[in-house]
Amino acid sequence: MLALAAPAHNLTRAAGTLASAFHARATTATIRDRLINVSARLARSARRLTLQLPERRPWSEDLAQLFSTVHGPPAL
Repeated sequence: MLALAAPAHNLTRAAGTLASAFHARATTATIRDRLINVSARLARSARRLTLQLPERRPWSEDLAQLFSTVHGPPAL
């Protein structure tokens, strides 16, 4: 069990660091509540699934920053 807990903790901390300066110092529970446990809705249209995220969350910019950092081109 510890073999799975350590990488999960490290990935959570890395996600917090990439999201914002606030989340870099936040506890693991705060990162989990604000970035990982996002209430979203699956919408189906033309045989495609689309994930619709809420727009008015106070930390939606941090989630967008994390997404763009992870899915952007690699830094040189």
